[in-house]
Amino acid sequence: MEWFSAPVAGGIAFAALGLVGAVGWKPWRLRRKAAEVRESVRRFRFQREMLEAKFFDLASTLGKPRGLRWLDCEWHDEVRYARDVNSGLLTAFVGVNIRFEAIEGGEMEGVAAVSDIRDAAAVFHYRSGRWGTGGRALFNMDPNEAVVRLQGQFEPVQIEPTAPRV
Repeated sequence: MEWFSAPVAGGIAFAALGLVGAVGWKPWRLRRKAAEVRESVRRFRFQREMLEAKFFDLASTLGKPRGLRWLDCEWHDEVRYARDVNSGLLTAFVGVNIRFEAIEGGEMEGVAAVSDIRDAAAVFHYRSGRWGTGGRALFNMDPNEAVVRLQGQFEPVQIEPTAPRV
């Protein structure tokens, strides 16, 4: 038994610990990601009214669509969550109907379609434990369509219900 020395035993123990860590790492990481998603959804629901107001404020100053002034947003209950495949950034797409009016003297003045209500998906991002928005609207699509059309950029996130506390 001379070949079995303390350094060999330490190496075996280190290798065994590494194997246990490697096997346990993926499930732990998946549980952690699921917990992050649940927490972010909880925060989104809590902050939604404020986020919607911020979206409107930002979007209405971007000058898009050109020649139109934002009048109002009617928010839908529907929210679809997805993760950016490159950055891992969690994103919420929210259904919204947007009303515009033509800017006086602008190129859209006199265009009948200006008063049409536009369907869109408003975009929100979750970064460093906080939700925010840049005021980006994806026109002519609902949240489900947004995730499908952007499937190369985003992957859908399934929201797991939280277990009831006992």
